[in-house]
Amino acid sequence: MKLFSKNTVFRMLLMLVIICCFFILEAQCPMCKMSAESNLANGGTEGKALNKGILYLLALPYTMVMILGIVWYRNRKALAQKNEAV
Repeated sequence: MKLFSKNTVFRMLLMLVIICCFFILEAQCPMCKMSAESNLANGGTEGKALNKGILYLLALPYTMVMILGIVWYRNRKALAQKNEAV
């Protein structure tokens, strides 16, 4: 029995690459970036993790929707196989 098809594996790898690319992206608006840079220039430490926090908040809803979609798809597929067997 094959667990994943080639198409599914390709899609999973593509999603992994997209998620890993989030760390390179700049997710700050100009105002937030200026505020964080001025804080760091004045010796503060509050602006260091701002970009990672914004990316985390951005990625979380998409991850949740993806997980719900996978669960829905698997349940639909299992129900279809059960109906075929009957």
